[in-house]
Amino acid sequence: MQRREFIKNAGLGLASVAGVAVAPTIAQSAVQGQELPTIKWRLASSFPKSLDTLYGTSDLLTKRIAEMTEGKFEIRVFAGGEIVPPNGVLDAVQQNTVECGHTCGYYYHGKNKAFSLETAIPFGLNVRQMNAWYYYGEGQTLFREFFAKYNIVNFPSGNTGTQMGGWFRKEVKSLEDFKGLKIRIPGFGAEVFSALGAVPQLLPGPEIYPALERGAIDAAEWVGPYDDEKLGFYKVAKFYYYPAWWEPGPMISFYINKEQWEKLPKPYQTAFEVAAAEANIRMMANYDARNPQAIQRLAQNGAQLRRYPDDAMKAAYDAAQKIYAEESAKNADFKKIYDSMRTFQQASDIWMGLAENTLAKFMQEQLRAGK
Repeated sequence: MQRREFIKNAGLGLASVAGVAVAPTIAQSAVQGQELPTIKWRLASSFPKSLDTLYGTSDLLTKRIAEMTEGKFEIRVFAGGEIVPPNGVLDAVQQNTVECGHTCGYYYHGKNKAFSLETAIPFGLNVRQMNAWYYYGEGQTLFREFFAKYNIVNFPSGNTGTQMGGWFRKEVKSLEDFKGLKIRIPGFGAEVFSALGAVPQLLPGPEIYPALERGAIDAAEWVGPYDDEKLGFYKVAKFYYYPAWWEPGPMISFYINKEQWEKLPKPYQTAFEVAAAEANIRMMANYDARNPQAIQRLAQNGAQLRRYPDDAMKAAYDAAQKIYAEESAKNADFKKIYDSMRTFQQASDIWMGLAENTLAKFMQEQLRAGK
């Protein structure tokens, strides 16, 4: 496509073909006939290259932006640890060490617990609810207001869906087995596990396997079958639990330095917005396509699937509600976003329980019976 053809039509058109975002046209008036500048950015990821769906989302973003701007807006991607520590992406973007990053808000739980709301909280929104609340509820407005305090503009970059509940070296048969358990887990999930007697730790992805292997930790959560298989956790911890009640619909994000964002020409801002939206669609679709085969391979390689005991689930839920109430009482940022999210969830859960969940339960019964 020639650049003039790309920018000749007014407005932003975001179409969808088979669920995949299509590149827009951008208004000629936005640049008033002037030549668009060549801009080069760096993007620091929190993820290793081996995780092709998580890390690969950044590659998708930069490829689509380059296509939409005919190579004028170039973003170079760096894997976690190459130029910025995996859990240092937010600081790097805030301080303009890099122009943008790809990460998860709950990695920065220690800075302000409101960051965790942007990714996932125990018993919070699932992927569809998260997108609905973000795009059509108050989510985007509230997060943009919050992130502005840190000199950042945020964009959803995808979702893993409800994750698996982690790899355990020993079987968990009841709530009592959580006491003294050393588990890798971030955010509010760590706080809930701590309330149940466990000893949570936050480790970047590349450090999890060796920590499990040498017994420095007893358990670790990561994502789901496709990514967990790649990291080989089944080789050192055979019990694979579900569901990850602390990550019902974790949103991964692109962060942009606010000053750099405001300096971007409008057509480049539009290209970024559209590419991020496409990335958000594709990540969940990618996991939904790959996880079914991965879980079968893991089981064939010795992984033993286990459901969290009911007493543990109920205790975790009660502990989470207490933690949220305590945080709301002292953190205005958290309370403002959490109250909006919770109100949305209460109405959404009623609707999803009526049609979607009822049909899903019926279909699972029929398919598992071989009918």
